[in-house]
Amino acid sequence: MSALVKSRGAFIVLEGCDRVGKSTQVLRLLEALTEAGVPNKVLKFPDRTTSIGKHIDAYLRRKLELPDKAVHLLFAANRWEVEGEMKSDLLSGQTLVVDRYAYSGVAYTAAKKVAPLWWCKAPDIGIPAPDVVFYLKLPAKVAEQRDVYGDERYEQVGFQQEVEQQFEALRGPQWIELDASRNIESLHKDILAKALEVIRAVDRQPIGELWTDDAVVQSSS
Repeated sequence: MSALVKSRGAFIVLEGCDRVGKSTQVLRLLEALTEAGVPNKVLKFPDRTTSIGKHIDAYLRRKLELPDKAVHLLFAANRWEVEGEMKSDLLSGQTLVVDRYAYSGVAYTAAKKVAPLWWCKAPDIGIPAPDVVFYLKLPAKVAEQRDVYGDERYEQVGFQQEVEQQFEALRGPQWIELDASRNIESLHKDILAKALEVIRAVDRQPIGELWTDDAVVQSSS
């Protein structure tokens, strides 16, 4: 396959509840894009290597307790930490493949019922907007059967079902829902085909900003 040279890279996000196979599909996509000659870079949120990310890591491993709203703001700050780097990478022609993004931050906090959806979205207003979101959907009862389920704070079936409902409320026109119970290779082929379409389509389009046109968020915040 010939290399795809574009004026900017595409911003590709994989979302979904815990243990649906996002990390596996991210790796498969990166390998395929590299083989296709597409400059690419992977990001995973939360980024546990940053100063803020280390606090998040301790929280997720149950080694640190924090109020729910404070945790939410930490997750948002963790994304803003690399906002400038993300834009620079995209404008240099690199395609970003991101494992979880602001949608997860909003869905998980909203599922706790500690704040309305508009409040949860507000800290991420203006962050770079994805060109496509691959939403991997899998029943929580099925995900529960996968290896090491339950190792981290949020891996509880009842809570994951609440998270799924919040994801449904966040879906937008750039979202593509995929059945995560399918064969890994079949799922990968569908993701790759659409990803290549998006990479070609963004061409010289400007980088979007997340939720800046959301009237409900703007009026409520």
